[in-house]
Amino acid sequence: MRARWLLMAALGVAATAHAAPLPRPAEADRARLFVLSDIGNEPDDQMSLVRLLLYANEIDIEGFGAVTSVWQRDVTHADIAQKVIAAYGAVVPNLRRHEDGYPDGAAMASRVSTGVGHYGLAAIDADHPSPAALALLAAAEKADKRPLWISLWGGANTLAEALEHARRTMTPADLAALVARLRVYAISDQDDAGPWIRREFPALFWEGTPSTPDGSDYARATWTGISGDAYYRNGDGADMTRVTNAWLDANIRSKGPLGAAYPRFAFIMEGDTPSVLGLIPNGLAPREHPNWGGWGGRYVLRQPYGEGRKLWTQGGDSFWRVTSADTVDGHVSDQATIWRWRPAFQNDFAARMDWTILPFAAANHPPQMVVNGDGGLAPLTLHVPTGGQVMLDAGGSRDPDGNRLTYRWINYAEAGFDGAASNAELALSASEGPRTTVTAVRRCARAWLDLPQVPCPAVRQAQVVLAVTDDGTPALTRYRRIIIEVADDK
Repeated sequence: MRARWLLMAALGVAATAHAAPLPRPAEADRARLFVLSDIGNEPDDQMSLVRLLLYANEIDIEGFGAVTSVWQRDVTHADIAQKVIAAYGAVVPNLRRHEDGYPDGAAMASRVSTGVGHYGLAAIDADHPSPAALALLAAAEKADKRPLWISLWGGANTLAEALEHARRTMTPADLAALVARLRVYAISDQDDAGPWIRREFPALFWEGTPSTPDGSDYARATWTGISGDAYYRNGDGADMTRVTNAWLDANIRSKGPLGAAYPRFAFIMEGDTPSVLGLIPNGLAPREHPNWGGWGGRYVLRQPYGEGRKLWTQGGDSFWRVTSADTVDGHVSDQATIWRWRPAFQNDFAARMDWTILPFAAANHPPQMVVNGDGGLAPLTLHVPTGGQVMLDAGGSRDPDGNRLTYRWINYAEAGFDGAASNAELALSASEGPRTTVTAVRRCARAWLDLPQVPCPAVRQAQVVLAVTDDGTPALTRYRRIIIEVADDK
């Protein structure tokens, strides 16, 4: 793309760029987010912040709290976050040439605050909350119908302080309403506050894997699928090409002021990033449905041993094959629920870094999806009787840069597992091309046995995901999820 632009400029040929930047997603498609990060304990939080800021127009970042963790017990580093945001501020004018809605650097800097300054529950002061705890509560109480996502990149004690302060100062009804607005995605447990929160606030939406706070459980965690293949030795089948320091040097760090703010990793690249990847409005739409799967992984709703209630977490019943693991090219793991999407989310990252330094016509932009005449991001739900068929047509999709599109239809058999029974069984007439025909083979697919004590519900769902990729540099992919409801009717 860069070479093409230089050639066109040299020849005096007018670039076929948009007259205006692409529109940002509608408010309903944008998530609200508050990050609690132990930035400074190692490079990966800083790396994750660089990526997150590239989506600041598609995710409404309400706040960034610098907190502690088991790895950084008695200091916080809001200063590091501010340095990254200063680099972001320098490239905002160029980002706005590509897509609308990027907040300026000063606005983002004003959203940084400091959380509890020492380790764990023992350090909280619910009667005199930290600035980050108060900022989190203010964001949660905004007059906004959208929930507030809280990404725990470090310890959870600032969240615990905010919730306990709310419990002491709110009526029970107001507290219940506040908790109902929160969605937590935790990168394991990095202090002793997570188990306390889950016990004291059982209605709180919680996504992630409970763990010891010392890192000894990390290797089994879904989030390591972002890049932990070699370090945790759990990425059998994954392609590591795009998560090496060499690839990051060429595609991220070499690109302007924000790229220069992206350090080399010490252990793995961006261990915290899965907590925000699922918020990007790319058409996979897994936010309120962690069992659907997406760039941030796939989880199931179950009660882990030692926990007092169900969480969106790992595991499931292997006998029935209703688990949180995905099967990708013959490899079965929880980490595969993330690394299966790695080429797409890394290329997306690299393309947005191009946006920080290149004009519109010299960079690539993602395809715009249309399925059966519908061009939105929301999933399509279609009712198909057992044995029936439905045609899916994405021929109306387009690329803003005029690039050629390729189409891949994914029969995502695991998506939507709810523990009640297996999903419906589907068959696709084609896995490539702009059209495919879906056949509803059976209302409940049986992995092993048909047993009467496991009844098949009257209506079962299964999911097809369409991935459309352009041939730009880097190639970019967007998705559309189609939910097929199967029932024994006509």
